[in-house]
Amino acid sequence: MMSLQQLAEKFMDIAAIMPLRFTWRLADFLGRLWFRLDTRHRLIALNNLKLAWGDELTERERRNVARRNFIHLARVIFELPYIQKLTPDKMAGFVAFDGLAYLDAALKKGRGVLVMTSHFGNWELMALAFSLLHHPINIVIRPLDSPFLDSLIDSIRTRGGNTMIAKKGSVSRVLRLLSAGEVVGLLIDQNPAWYEGVFVPFFNEIACTNKALSSLALRTSAPVVPAYNVREPDGSYRIVVEPEVVLDRSGDTRVDIEENTAKFNRVIERYVRRHPEQWFWVHQRWKTRPYQPWPREK
Repeated sequence: MMSLQQLAEKFMDIAAIMPLRFTWRLADFLGRLWFRLDTRHRLIALNNLKLAWGDELTERERRNVARRNFIHLARVIFELPYIQKLTPDKMAGFVAFDGLAYLDAALKKGRGVLVMTSHFGNWELMALAFSLLHHPINIVIRPLDSPFLDSLIDSIRTRGGNTMIAKKGSVSRVLRLLSAGEVVGLLIDQNPAWYEGVFVPFFNEIACTNKALSSLALRTSAPVVPAYNVREPDGSYRIVVEPEVVLDRSGDTRVDIEENTAKFNRVIERYVRRHPEQWFWVHQRWKTRPYQPWPREK
């Protein structure tokens, strides 16, 4: 009998040769099934939508967004074998870029660039597309709990020359990269421990948000450039690079970190409001609350 890892590897081999539109249809079916059967993540998504949108959406509308979100995430998963095999030529037919001039202009400042992004669209595809079609980047990540999945995702992320940086203890390395004029990407839309973040608005609720991006930008004066990829109606993707975010600098570091982190959250929120089904609603984004105790040493 094959192990779970062997089954997953077999699936990757088969999925890689299936027509993409068939893969999407299969993912749509399994996404709907996932929504019905996975009570835990369905409730997390629905609760997040309630916290975020409040009375802006009815219960029926929240449920519809959540269902479409599960379908979207199923497509993201089933696209992994396809994008693992993409050549630069095929990638150019699957992904379009808008706003690359903003990244180029930021690079010319010679202080490195901090690319701000989130778990939106197909974020793994975006990382690979940058390296194959434009400029390899360094990405700060938290390794996945599953060694097999971590190895699989890492092979996709790095295939075009990107470098992964483990989040723990990454500050000194990121500072060196920025000093050398490199591009460093950070995903700041997931829930951190309270001592790693600041509590700032995100949608209609306060959310603990990682303060690393603001701290690094204020310390190094490296430009912060937002980048997001959006799934188009035909299934292709558009990667949108926005102008540099102008930082608030009052001279009070604590206030500046909070104000700029809130500003970054507003950028993320703007994209999620436009395409709510394409964000990672199954993550407990508002889990950390103020005044939680410091974790004990194990």
